[in-house]
Amino acid sequence: MTERSRRPRRPAMLDPKAADELPGDIDPALRSEVAHTTANAIVHQGRAAEDPEVVARLVGLVEAEGLDTVAGMWADSPPTTLPGALWRLYVLREWVRRDPRTIAERYRLGVVRAEVHDAVAGVASPPGPEEVSEVVDAVLSGVFAGDLAVALERGAAFCRVLATGAAFDADALEDRDADLAGRLTRGASGLVRTAEELEVAAGLWRANRLD
Repeated sequence: MTERSRRPRRPAMLDPKAADELPGDIDPALRSEVAHTTANAIVHQGRAAEDPEVVARLVGLVEAEGLDTVAGMWADSPPTTLPGALWRLYVLREWVRRDPRTIAERYRLGVVRAEVHDAVAGVASPPGPEEVSEVVDAVLSGVFAGDLAVALERGAAFCRVLATGAAFDADALEDRDADLAGRLTRGASGLVRTAEELEVAAGLWRANRLD
């Protein structure tokens, strides 16, 4: 028996067969159906299990299944849907996971002007690489073992603090590297848009309209 076969099986997350069928020209209605089905399945699984190990595995979905697989399922979903909201949270976590030091630096810059949003996000002070990594894990854990609307709002607040930090960084770089400053400004705008989308999704969840 190999080491891999001795490991306990993780809960089923995404159907590999369904994932294989997604790339290419596929019926948009089928793609939407798969997205909604898988998103509802993993949220229900996590919330029904009441098991920290299950929640931890769902939080680590991208590491387990691969970003391309998750993207194939959910990336095209509108932000006002459950799969669209989940996709934004998983992308946020993956971004932080890949470069926590830069994210922490931007977050520290943003806290100065976004104290209210920092309080909602709940990042420990002072925010370092470990602290920003912990909060995005906590946000996703809240999807499966807490108030999903609050989790979405925490994710939104985290994005708003980062957007503020990126804007400060862009201002400081404007005279030395206009191209980088422009990219940071566009990135800040994207973060604000993501925050707004997550806030709308939170409201829809509270109204039982996020599907």
